[in-house]
Amino acid sequence: MKHIGKLSRFVKPYWKLSLWSLLLLTLLVFMDLSIPRLIQRIIDQGIKQHNMSIVLQTSVLMLSISALSTLVAIGNNVFSIRVGEGVARDLREALFVKIQSFSHGNIDRFTTGRLMVRLSSDTAAVQRVFQVSLRIGTRAPLMMIGSLILMFSTSRELALTMIPLLLLTSGLIVLFSARMEPLFLRLQQKLDRLNTILQENIAGARLVKAFVRADHESQRFELANQDFTARSIDVMRFMSTMSPVLTTFVNIGVVTVIYAGGLRAIRGDMSIGQIVAFANYLLSTMNPLIMMTMLANTWANGIASARRINEVLDTVPDVCDDPHALPLPDTAQARVTFTEVSFRYDGSSDSLVLKDVNLAAEPGQVVAILGATGAGKTSLINLIPRFYDPFAGRILIGGFDIRRVQQDSLLAHIGIVPQETILFSGTIRDNIRYGRPEATDEEVIAAAKAAQAHDFIMQLPQGYDTRVEERGVNLSGGQKQRIAIARALIMQPRILILDDSTSSVDVETETKIQDALREWMRGCTSFVVAQRISTVLRADKIIVIDKGQIVAQGTHAELLKTSPIYQEIYDSQLGAGPQIEKAELALSGGEHV
Repeated sequence: MKHIGKLSRFVKPYWKLSLWSLLLLTLLVFMDLSIPRLIQRIIDQGIKQHNMSIVLQTSVLMLSISALSTLVAIGNNVFSIRVGEGVARDLREALFVKIQSFSHGNIDRFTTGRLMVRLSSDTAAVQRVFQVSLRIGTRAPLMMIGSLILMFSTSRELALTMIPLLLLTSGLIVLFSARMEPLFLRLQQKLDRLNTILQENIAGARLVKAFVRADHESQRFELANQDFTARSIDVMRFMSTMSPVLTTFVNIGVVTVIYAGGLRAIRGDMSIGQIVAFANYLLSTMNPLIMMTMLANTWANGIASARRINEVLDTVPDVCDDPHALPLPDTAQARVTFTEVSFRYDGSSDSLVLKDVNLAAEPGQVVAILGATGAGKTSLINLIPRFYDPFAGRILIGGFDIRRVQQDSLLAHIGIVPQETILFSGTIRDNIRYGRPEATDEEVIAAAKAAQAHDFIMQLPQGYDTRVEERGVNLSGGQKQRIAIARALIMQPRILILDDSTSSVDVETETKIQDALREWMRGCTSFVVAQRISTVLRADKIIVIDKGQIVAQGTHAELLKTSPIYQEIYDSQLGAGPQIEKAELALSGGEHV
């Protein structure tokens, strides 16, 4: 219940609609409770007394109440639906905004599939709780209370005989509800797994086909699907047992009323109309209990989902602004300094990804980072924009500790081209100016030219207005990378991070991009993560990382003389003899490698 209570704040903006819904519902309950009393009047004063006038008048009154109750029920439904849909919309928005505030570490722990379920299935479950509570959830208790009062007013003795049955029924519902929540929680966890596999396969459909792993992935999905189905069957089987049990209790109650009431009627202590009215009030008490069983399913599902939603909403981002954080001044130099920096993804000191890193990048320098796969290159550059915080040490930009400046102001100074190129649905123009929506068409074209993207864009059917399909499937890998570079350049950052961002373009195009970047980003500090030695040849400083530590740094010429690891990488990619001569020509501005 506390999990639902924490989400009740999302209902507050709709308190007027909720109040109207409850008022109409209360009126509806009063009208429903009047029907058995009117039936009693027809039997005792009309039929028994042979008074057709009372029968007709009361029948017309009952029909009028029924018609009015229909309109009231429609109004209640309209208001409750508006509240439920509004709560769902605000809840989805709150979850989305919260996820946007997550650091990379938080996103690593929450898989995409799990977050998608929370935004869809879990939100819908909580929506149903609030929506149904304004209908059945409030109507059932009111009907039970009102029916009990009228049962006692009709026949106190007969009502007392029904109390044990009502208590037993209520106890069963409580036990049933307590069992349902953990069942629904496990069911949602199985749905998490199912959606994760589905999301992975949709995103990696081409890879699955390329490696002929469709059968393997089908088996994975089938196992998760069967697991989810089996859990769903368990839940539904448990839910289905309650309704027949409660129906049996209702029938026992009706038989008891007819038997005990009949004996009292024979003795002259009750009228037939009272027996009929009492039986109707009993049904009005028991039927809400059956409705409460249905509501218990909704509540159990909603409580389990609310717990999972609160898990997201209550998560504190691993990286957040210090309470006294200040904006990074525009006058701050683009000097980046790492001092004794160590890092591990879960924040502990075991199996460090980076260890005791010391590095200084001066304004205007191009710093290349080279190393084997898994050496820690991407981990290193991810610390600069505070995607993660280091376990130990500190990182300074212009002499300011990045943990003491506001994240938005920090990121405003940094342009990033990630290892995995991500484009959004929309036009190419929109994708290039994603970080600067106010950028002019001239600035878009200039950035595209610097990224060597202008020529291929102009060959597309609509040029810069060409639509980018989902995940950029209508563009090649090299084209997507060049658009991503243009997107970073148009922000005119003071620090540029290129994480293996030219791996899909040919060496000649890469060299042209590097030439353009030197002109475009004059005075900017650039970090270039690369796998190809040709990418780093002309860097002002080359950092060689091995097993999370900087093992060498210097220029190309210096490292060829002093670093065995760099020499090994160089020889493995470019070889000896003529290849070295070509590399030297490239460094001097001659032939492209």
